[in-house]
Amino acid sequence: MKAYATAVAAALFGASSISAFAPTLSSRSIARASNAATIQSSALSMADDDKIFDQEAFIAESKEMRLKHLEEQAMFSLKIAVENYGNAVFPNALIAGDVVITHLLHRMGYLKDGKAKVMVVDTFHLFPETMEFLREIEDFYGFKAEVFCAEGCPVGDKAAYDKKYGANLWKEDIEQYDKVCKVEPFQRGLKTLNTDCMINGRTRWQGFERAWIDQFENAPIGGGLAKCNPIAYWTLEDTFDYIAKYNVPHHPLHAKGYPSIGDAKDTIPIPEDGSTKFVDFKFEGDKTPWLDYASERKGRFVGLANKDGSTKTECGIHVAGAEQTFDRDLWEEGKVQSIASNDEALEIIKSGKEAIIAVYAPWCQFCQGMEDEFSKYAESAGVPVYKFRGDEERDFVQENLNTESFPTVNFIKADGSVVKYDSEARSAEDFSNFENSFEKASA
Repeated sequence: MKAYATAVAAALFGASSISAFAPTLSSRSIARASNAATIQSSALSMADDDKIFDQEAFIAESKEMRLKHLEEQAMFSLKIAVENYGNAVFPNALIAGDVVITHLLHRMGYLKDGKAKVMVVDTFHLFPETMEFLREIEDFYGFKAEVFCAEGCPVGDKAAYDKKYGANLWKEDIEQYDKVCKVEPFQRGLKTLNTDCMINGRTRWQGFERAWIDQFENAPIGGGLAKCNPIAYWTLEDTFDYIAKYNVPHHPLHAKGYPSIGDAKDTIPIPEDGSTKFVDFKFEGDKTPWLDYASERKGRFVGLANKDGSTKTECGIHVAGAEQTFDRDLWEEGKVQSIASNDEALEIIKSGKEAIIAVYAPWCQFCQGMEDEFSKYAESAGVPVYKFRGDEERDFVQENLNTESFPTVNFIKADGSVVKYDSEARSAEDFSNFENSFEKASA
């Protein structure tokens, strides 16, 4: 056994003149090497001048071998995600990893045949180049993305968003902003598209929050949505190598110094002077500020902090508990009664009795804002007062309870007709006056 260990040690460590990069050469090989007239500039002379190792060629070949393996691995996972599930959906943020996945889906024919759907969340705070780039790749690959935005706002209508939620919501309450502009539309998109497997571009290389992800996991949405991370094991350098290899269309802001692109309000170039760029499928400047571990998103969420004072690194979409867009329900105590199902709501409407129903979403700041006053109103109301969570039953509340946005308060008349409260005034007195207007009308 001791002799065996000695032999192994000799094989592994050997004489000092033997390089890990240069195997022992035969006499014939040595003769060929010594007779070589010239040596390429990229060739590296190791411990022995006769033992030449072309380091640059080896690195290039190794990177190509690695990338080929990563491609095959990613495409295999995408095949499982698309073929094994009925409604695979790719939420595309149009960053470097996502354009790689877009290209892979295109190569596999899943964009053209519609087997993989693409959705995009427009936060109304993106760079102008982002939505323009989306239109470019839609034309290039021949698909149409489903775009989702803050509830109650038409796609692309920033003025409607400002009027409904306030242009400075992100300054006033960043967590509420995340819920309204990112988490809720993201989850609504997945639900609207009947998603059973979500494809996304998260990688271990992006930082410690994601350091242990695998190619498949359960998303914290709806109690267990399948999530496919096809490029989980890629570095950012792998991503840009792939983009360069296939001339993949990519976000124009990479050429202006942005390694990752999010909201314009809190995304900056890295370094801030914009000296590192990716132009014409190659890097300009020192690429290490982009390619170091956990550096891809250093320019994201700049100047933002969580409520506990910690530095913000996630928007909330991919964290555990993301399906809980508000940390509690509304009107958990008091006289406001809960409607548990669509059938129960229909029973109340058709009961022949008057009632008030507030259609709400617990994450909605306006619903939160009226909670105390509506509770106060319910204490002295002359009719039963109900709450019905509408963000989980959108089609039903649109059809039966006049709901296009939250909150929507309705008076249910004895004949079963549903009358919407059309006012932004939401004090207890306002709700009482709304109720009493029907009593006077029916008197």
